[in-house]
Amino acid sequence: MRLRGLACAAAGLSLLLAVGCTGGGDEGARETPSASPSPRTTTASPSPSPVDPVSIQALIQRDHRGSDLRLGTVLARTAAYTSYAVTYESDGLTISGLMNIPSGKGPFPALVLAHGYIDPAVYTTGRGLAREQDLLAREGYVVLHTDYRNHARSDDDPDNDVNLRLGYTSDVIGAVLALRGSGRPEIDGDRIGLLGRSMGGGVVYNTLVVAPGLVDAAVVFAPVSGRPQDNIDRFQRGEGDPIAAEIDTAHGTPEQDPQFWRNVSPLTFVDRATEPLLIHHGTADDTCPLAWSKRTVAAFEAAGKDVELRQYRGEGHTFGPQWPDAMEATTAFFEKHLR
Repeated sequence: MRLRGLACAAAGLSLLLAVGCTGGGDEGARETPSASPSPRTTTASPSPSPVDPVSIQALIQRDHRGSDLRLGTVLARTAAYTSYAVTYESDGLTISGLMNIPSGKGPFPALVLAHGYIDPAVYTTGRGLAREQDLLAREGYVVLHTDYRNHARSDDDPDNDVNLRLGYTSDVIGAVLALRGSGRPEIDGDRIGLLGRSMGGGVVYNTLVVAPGLVDAAVVFAPVSGRPQDNIDRFQRGEGDPIAAEIDTAHGTPEQDPQFWRNVSPLTFVDRATEPLLIHHGTADDTCPLAWSKRTVAAFEAAGKDVELRQYRGEGHTFGPQWPDAMEATTAFFEKHLR
């Protein structure tokens, strides 16, 4: 177990975590898994009816593109890694981000990091997972932290919010494809994992069901609900965000159109997932309730998937005292599945 970066990461870095997840819901509810094609395909079976363009099904059918990974300004140099501002192309949009490349001889396995909610008006490149970016690069991983569309220097997608932010899933898939096709000698495109927290945890769930076989393993911290209506109720409708009314107008409420809401939930398609998933969640998380992760685990287990939930007694949403323990488990998990 290699944890040479843990002490440094825990000691000096400020916490820049995204707390704007989504959702709250009753623990007992469970989505019904869909009938899907074989696990390692990303092409949906023919459907007798048109697929709503705002749906997991539409993402499954899309020919996702990710390319043209470009290194820009050097943001920081340490003895362990160099940090760069980067851009890449994702489904026709230019997406910005931050990438840490370890020192020494590669190729190194890579991780794509999906941050939680931070208001795009104040977001800056790489903000949200600073501790994880540092530690994982010190552990010998190329770390690509995507900004997502509408953030930092990324291109705009004006419909992304009303379309339940499904564009972020395309941006994560594009990041993986851009890493894999970069041709850079530092990057081992055959060994790639995902890490997301809060809202980014939901993005990871989507990615696992939309593109099975894309990565080798995934880890999420304090994730949102696998049911988007929970997230909207808690963080948008519950906080008076006018986007909730726009969503209702565009797509109908869960009561008006339950089929739409089933089709935007990754839990409905959990039988498609093929990669091992590790979930970290604090028992005192009052932003994204632990019950959400328990329901997600139940759905994955019912579909026979490789999933583990680690609970941290008394830990809140942002992970404080037990963050080193959670990261030790995370690096061991990636060591097992990516090395």
